[in-house]
Amino acid sequence: MLKDITAVIFDLDGTLMDSMWMWTDIDIEYLGKYGYHYPMEQLSRVQKKIEGMSFTETAEYFKEHFSLPGSVSEIMQEWNQMAYDKYSTQVPLKPGALRFLKEMKKRGIRLGIASSSSRALIKASLSGNQVREFFDCITTSCDVSKGKPAPDVYLKTAQKLGVSPQNCLVFEDVPMGIHAGLNAGMRVCAVEDSFSEAQREEIRRLADYYISSYDQVLDHTYEVL
Repeated sequence: MLKDITAVIFDLDGTLMDSMWMWTDIDIEYLGKYGYHYPMEQLSRVQKKIEGMSFTETAEYFKEHFSLPGSVSEIMQEWNQMAYDKYSTQVPLKPGALRFLKEMKKRGIRLGIASSSSRALIKASLSGNQVREFFDCITTSCDVSKGKPAPDVYLKTAQKLGVSPQNCLVFEDVPMGIHAGLNAGMRVCAVEDSFSEAQREEIRRLADYYISSYDQVLDHTYEVL
């Protein structure tokens, strides 16, 4: 998997961090403040709709779809406030991730984040898990013209890292993110996450590799799809 790879780029939520559970809680709490009380099935459809969108695009969607009174920036600020403590103290790394990060730095492979989450929350989770120093750059989908599945955020990250897209390995957990990595001309390894379990068949069809723990990459027990 790592042959000819000079940079590894991670999505954050559900890929590097076990954080997707938290957003369901936040969506329920946030929408409840405005009188929306959805059953999980209906909320899941909303979450599917926003998959891959940037933080800004998601706020724009929520404002329009739910006729929310605040501005897009105010919605984003409130989400950041609601999520910041959880990202700082309650969101752990996915299994094997710390060992993998240490080994990549030891090998001189450059590391980047390309996420639809906000920069504040990315930094909070990296700092909370004491892994901020491993990463050479952070790019959010708000930094580029289009969110995933467009390749923009991955191409921008490769540019920042000073590497060619074909020498990048992407780790992703959902179809929209996998499409983004592939559209950027990069190899993509899918990371198992309970939040995207219903999409597992599609994920496995799209990705080049599949893991349930980052230990599998170093132990050569990953699946080639």
